Amino acid sequence: MLGRLKRWWSGPSASAGARSIEHWATGRGWAFRNVRSDQGFVIDGSHGGVAWRIEWGASHRPYIPGPELRFIAELGLHRDLHVLVLNRLLMEASEAKVFDEYVEGVQTRVDTQTPTEIRWLVMYSKATPGELRTLGARFGAVASVKPWLLQWLAGPLSPALLEAGRNLPEAAAFVLSIGRGRLAMRLGLREPSSARLEAWLGLFQIAMAEARRVAGEWPDSALPHASTRPSVWPRDETASRL
Repeated sequence: MLGRLKRWWSGPSASAGARSIEHWATGRGWAFRNVRSDQGFVIDGSHGGVAWRIEWGASHRPYIPGPELRFIAELGLHRDLHVLVLNRLLMEASEAKVFDEYVEGVQTRVDTQTPTEIRWLVMYSKATPGELRTLGARFGAVASVKPWLLQWLAGPLSPALLEAGRNLPEAAAFVLSIGRGRLAMRLGLREPSSARLEAWLGLFQIAMAEARRVAGEWPDSALPHASTRPSVWPRDETASRL
C-alpha cells in the first residue's frame, strides 16, 4: 500500500480523463458509470467481500472547495459508533466555528448547516497529540469510544495516514469517518486520475480492514457480518449525499 502511495505522489499529473479511469476500473472487474452530464463518476467494487463505492463530482461539504472525491463502505459497525480523523488545520478551524455558534446561541444553525461529522468535534472525546503519536502534528481525531479509535490507529492505518499527511498540502481538507455503521473518506480532488484513485483506494482499504479487525476485537461494536449489499446507496445515477 505504501508503495502505491509513493508511486502516486511521484506519478504523472491527473489529466488522463474519465476514459482512462473507466478502463482502470473495468479492467479490475469494477462497475463504472458517468453521472451528471459527464461531470462526475461512480465506481462500485469490493474488498475482502465487502462492497465499496468511489464517487467524484461536485463537493457535498462546505469545507471542500471544488470537486470532491468520496469513498464509502458499509461495514455493519454499531450505528452509535462515531469516529472522525481529519487534518489538524481543518479540525481547529471547524472546532472554533462550531463552538462559537453554540456559545452565541445559534444551535439551530449548527444543526441544519454544519456537516454531521464536524458537529462531532464538540460532541465526542478528542484524542490528544500524545495519543495520536506521530499523527498528532498533522491530524486530529475524536470518537464516541476513544479506545476504539486508538485501537483502529494502532496498526498499519497510522503509517498510511502519516504518508498521506506528508504529501498533502497542510491546509487541504481530508476526512476519514465512521458513522451509521459505515466508513467514509472524503477529500478535494480537482482532476482525478487512475493513479490518484488507486492510491487513495489503497488507503481506504487499509481503513476498512483495520475497522473490521477492531470490530472483531470489540464484539459490541459490529454486527455479525459486514454488508455486501449497500442498500443505502442510490440506484440512480445521482451521486449519494454522504
